[in-house]
Amino acid sequence: QVQLVESGGGLVQPGGSLRLSCTVSGSIFSLSATGWYRQAPGKQRELVAAISVSRTTNYADSVKGRFTISRDNAKKTVTLEMNSLKPEDTAVYYCNLRSPVSNKWNYWGQGTQVTVSS
Repeated sequence: QVQLVESGGGLVQPGGSLRLSCTVSGSIFSLSATGWYRQAPGKQRELVAAISVSRTTNYADSVKGRFTISRDNAKKTVTLEMNSLKPEDTAVYYCNLRSPVSNKWNYWGQGTQVTVSS
């Protein structure tokens, strides 16, 4: 059974930094594309950053230059480093794990709250 466990959310002041981690159980991590999404109150869930099996990365325009996604296949972990945080980054952040082709699998974590406020 595949489970995604997120950690690292919290309250931070504007301009601050946080690191989100997502650890995956099961054996499909290295075969999967993975990424982080977020959902703010009253808004749709949106892609924040993604990283492919070959480690190609993709970022939302709103976080380019501030966030960095990385993966460690040996530890089955995907990490999102968030710097220069803004109040508009406030949201629940979700880890995602999916098959790179044919939509064979698509898993979500439970979400972790990130609040940017003074």
